[in-house]
Amino acid sequence: MSNDAATAIPAVDIPQPHQEQSAPTRGLGASLPSADAPAKAEGTFPYASDLWAEGLLWAAILRSPHAHARIRSIDTSAAAAMPGVRAVVTHEDVPGDSSYGRNIADRPVFAADVVRHHGEALAAVAADHPDTARLAAAAIIVDYEILDPVTDPEQAFSAPPLHPDGNLIRHIPLRYGDPEVSGEVIVEGLYRIGRQDPAPIGAEAGLAVPRPDGGVEIYTASTDPHTDRDLAAACYGLPPEQVKIVVTGVPGATGDREDPGFQIPLGLLALRTGAPVKLTATREESFLGHAHRHPTLLRYRHHADAEGRLVKVEAQILLDAGAYGDASSASLAAAVSFACGPYVVPHAFIEGWAVRTNNPPSGHVRGEGAMQVCAAYEGQMDKLAAKLGLDPAELRMRNVLATGDLLPTGQTVTCPAPVAELLEAVRDAPLPQLPRDTPADDWLLPGGPEGAGEPGAVRRGVGYALGMVHMLGPEGTDEVSTATVRVQDGVATVLCAAVETGQGFATLARQIVQEVLGVGEVHVAPVDTDQPPAGAATHSRHTWVSGGAVERAAKMVRTQLLQPLAHKFGMSTELLQITDGKITSYDGVLSTTVAEALEGKELWATAQCRPHPTEPLDDAGQGDAFVGLAFCAIRAVVDVDIELGSVRVVELSVAQDVGRILNPAQLATRIEAGVTQGVGAALTENLRTPRGLVRHPDLTGYALPTALDAPAIHIVRLIEERDVVAPFGAKAASAVPVVTTPAAVASAVRAATGRPANRLPIRPQSAVVTLNS
Repeated sequence: MSNDAATAIPAVDIPQPHQEQSAPTRGLGASLPSADAPAKAEGTFPYASDLWAEGLLWAAILRSPHAHARIRSIDTSAAAAMPGVRAVVTHEDVPGDSSYGRNIADRPVFAADVVRHHGEALAAVAADHPDTARLAAAAIIVDYEILDPVTDPEQAFSAPPLHPDGNLIRHIPLRYGDPEVSGEVIVEGLYRIGRQDPAPIGAEAGLAVPRPDGGVEIYTASTDPHTDRDLAAACYGLPPEQVKIVVTGVPGATGDREDPGFQIPLGLLALRTGAPVKLTATREESFLGHAHRHPTLLRYRHHADAEGRLVKVEAQILLDAGAYGDASSASLAAAVSFACGPYVVPHAFIEGWAVRTNNPPSGHVRGEGAMQVCAAYEGQMDKLAAKLGLDPAELRMRNVLATGDLLPTGQTVTCPAPVAELLEAVRDAPLPQLPRDTPADDWLLPGGPEGAGEPGAVRRGVGYALGMVHMLGPEGTDEVSTATVRVQDGVATVLCAAVETGQGFATLARQIVQEVLGVGEVHVAPVDTDQPPAGAATHSRHTWVSGGAVERAAKMVRTQLLQPLAHKFGMSTELLQITDGKITSYDGVLSTTVAEALEGKELWATAQCRPHPTEPLDDAGQGDAFVGLAFCAIRAVVDVDIELGSVRVVELSVAQDVGRILNPAQLATRIEAGVTQGVGAALTENLRTPRGLVRHPDLTGYALPTALDAPAIHIVRLIEERDVVAPFGAKAASAVPVVTTPAAVASAVRAATGRPANRLPIRPQSAVVTLNS
């Protein structure tokens, strides 16, 4: 590889499954670009931080500098007396519910008696200038009695209750098979997963505007606007119809955006002052205010026979929920359910707990629960392979899951599960060339061109991982979405409260309408809570549920369009087809354009999509808890400087179960982004919280991977085996490579060093090898 090639942006190879056919230019299967891409590239796209209103006030939030403390008193008099300050609010000023939560209402709007984590909100200020608001917040005097924080989740079981609801949020004991069974070969492992931050490119921001009816409108980048509206209304003591959430541009979302802890104080200040109030969080406030990935401690024991076939898996999984437990129940359910991975395991006994500590709150981050266990069970598979003297890929191949097999929860895998084909694809892909030991290729060394390493200390490793995620909400979540499609003057408009977070839903909605109606110009209306609910932008649910609702509404409009023509020619609408903007009959008698058929008409229809129901896990961890599953295989190639412990990811080969490719360019982008996020979790991203205090809450201290850290990403195979119960047959795209990548990188580091690599992110000392002299 030349130096010129080396300095280029890492390549992403996209397989073309239908090269013999010309690619469609619109509709499903086309690489239709995002409608807002030019504005975002030019910097003219409006985000919440860009909004303005006449008579605008600025908000600031006072946050606790302590992880655990009793509040003796809060004195706001000095802040309220400052010139330019219009309002100061604390827990005493919350007119409705004092606590909120999307799943568990255990988090106070403002701390009242006790501070439970670093950065917890204590008060909020509105002033006529942002600097005045921040100075006023700093002038609030809080008298604390500092308490010892509980930061080790294992200590939470015996520690005094940190919350009125106790320290244990949920316990799931999974029992599957015979507990007395034992394998001929047994390996054990202890694994630790760090605290990954979503680190959105744009920090939280919002604008709240009071309404004449005594309500409030909040303009913010919510990813679940109707739930956020309901939470805010309950805290304000208002009916939901008096609170409106208007979704602005979303500047990055790999987890929940705009935590209600930002929105609720903002609207409260607008109601108190009767004026528009704007809040723009600093990066430090963003780190302190939103939820992170659950740090996890995992203990595993794998049993196998002499041929390497799994016999039993035993595991203990402990999730650190931080101070509040909002999203931890669902994360724990995923962790316990997928604790054995995409492998056939006849007997499984898993104990899972989620507990409160005085660490920052944990919540939804892409691949929650599944990512943590993937790193652990794949570490176990590497240990088994080493103990049995088997190739790691071969050991995995002997145990892979397939359609018709049972999960340890007792649920039958009814969706396509081509795990063996995925593993085969990455195993057989060509390996990258070894770097040459010449000064011209120093840049190839771990640590980069200015690194201190020596070529002779570099070892190459190849590792494998198989990952899986669930789609849609688990355990009986009522997944439903509503969409309206309206066509007037040949232009179609989609109204659906599914938030475009960067996952491509707005583009998909346009493609669906193009496909069904043959209309070229399709617009997606802005999202607000005046529209019917569509649910949260998580677990790839909008592709399935909201996309399904758009398709059904578009088909209803299609029927309205074709019925007059079918009646005129004495045939059924099923005998008419729309292709490339033309309506034709099966016999060629009818041929007209969609534009001509629509002339002078306004057609519209509203439809819902609700997948088949699931059920909660029972007392033994059994139940059909998931609507669908998606799978991924990744082979990682790394170079490790065994003297310094520095790691360079050379290449990641990806094979993924995608169901159906709806937009090839978007799919490749989602996979590339997921893989890169996984590289960060594997090597660099760890929000450190000694004694519960967030250290370096900024993008200097928190090391996100950059373009220079991204490896070559080769998508070697995309398997299009449609899930028949899913609209269009498509599956999750971006979560499963996030889940799988860290485990693959850790597997490759083990291969290079012989070290356990049982902690994520992998620390340099974990990759150092002491050589005997």
